[in-house]
Parts: sequence; C-alpha cells; structure tokens
Amino acid sequence: GDVRAAACGALGKHGEARGQTVAAVVATVLKSSSSDARKIACQLLGNLGEAAEPHLGAVAERLADGNWQVRVAACETLGKHGEARGQTVAAVVATVLKSSNSDARKMACQLLG
Repeated sequence: GDVRAAACGALGKHGEARGQTVAAVVATVLKSSSSDARKIACQLLGNLGEAAEPHLGAVAERLADGNWQVRVAACETLGKHGEARGQTVAAVVATVLKSSNSDARKMACQLLG
C-alpha cells in the first residue's frame, strides 16, 4: 500500500489532532503520484472543516485530475465547503471549464450551480 495514503488515513482518525497543521500536511499529499493518496487527501480535507479552507484552491485543481475517483472526491469536498470556496476556487473552476476532460468540465459546472 501507499504510505502517504495510510498516513492521511491515520491523521484523519485523530479528532484532537485535527486542525490547520493536519490540513496543511494532508494538502501536501494532493500532489502525490498516487491517485489513492490524492483521493484520500481530498476526502480528509472535506472532513476537516474550517481548517481545510486555505487548501480549497489546491483541492479544486484536482477537478482536472487524471483519475476519476480523485475528481469525484475533490468535487464532494468543494461541495461540503460551500461559501468557503471563495474566489480562489472559483478561478480554478473557471480554468477547469476549459479542460479537454469532459468529466472535469461537468464537475466544475456542478460546483458553480
């Protein structure tokens, strides 16, 4: 298994440890070469609440990921954060709308409402 994916899973299980530090560590995994690790990172950031907000732009970039499961996880995470998505995410979503990947464009449209 992928060590990064396992580490993300372990971090997400420690309620008291949740916070900005955990979100920052998990966010670094969004650029992993492992699609499983990227998917889990998106999912964890979706569960970290306000602590994840500074990293939503990086999550939005995963809407154009080559792996459909990562794209779905990113879409779900952004959907959970609603108003917190802000201008950074809107800018990334606007970029994704120009993607050659039709699934990525569809998810970007869903996020925009």
